[in-house]
Amino acid sequence: MRSELTFHPMDQFIVKPLFGEGPVHWYTPTNATLWMAIAVLAIFFMLVIGTRGRAVVPSRAQSIAELSYGFIHKMVEDVAGKDALKFFPYIFTVFLFIVFSNFLGLLPRGFTTTSHIAVTGLLAIAVFVAVTVIGFVKNGAGFLSLFWVASAPLALRPILAIIEIISYFVRPVSHSIRLAGNMMAGHAVMKVFAAFAPLILFSGVGIAVTPLSILAITAMYGLEVLVAFIQAYVFTILTCVYLRDALHPAH
Repeated sequence: MRSELTFHPMDQFIVKPLFGEGPVHWYTPTNATLWMAIAVLAIFFMLVIGTRGRAVVPSRAQSIAELSYGFIHKMVEDVAGKDALKFFPYIFTVFLFIVFSNFLGLLPRGFTTTSHIAVTGLLAIAVFVAVTVIGFVKNGAGFLSLFWVASAPLALRPILAIIEIISYFVRPVSHSIRLAGNMMAGHAVMKVFAAFAPLILFSGVGIAVTPLSILAITAMYGLEVLVAFIQAYVFTILTCVYLRDALHPAH
């Protein structure tokens, strides 16, 4: 009985080969690559297939596509300025990839690719490198004014500059860990609650425990739906903030 109740909440995050067994190499098709491909296909169907009619009365897919487009477009303009709109396609792509990956991970038997630092870390590093290059290309050496707090007392400016430099290079770490950590934690908690549901089959105690665990799973699932969107939103708005710093370092 004890072996039947054994569960491992973190097993759901294991990257496995799609075909056969053995080690995972960089070229090995895995469950992670499969679900990332599904996310890309879902985005394609929503933006291309769902909007090809361009109906005056939009379909559900067209409505979602238009709302997403308008939502991120306004975010980029409000946070980073109108001159940042040239980078809107990239930011919009990042948002859609994250939000679709998050929601697909909530499907039964789904795999949450954004729970892995390898995925979120690459996205964060791409943003970090991009905004740094943009900052130097647009402002030259003036981009370094981002680290020099001119409004602070002169004696404190070197210390603050060191702090600003450290915080700048920590950005991709916090940017990626925030997303991966939240997605992993929520799914792990749901798995823990789900493990208590079958207790009714093995023990009289389960008569009381099982309904509570089902209610907890339902509540956690609703919370995870909200978190899936919020984390995509947070990642995207931070990208806009970093882009604003690159475009207007003295702002």
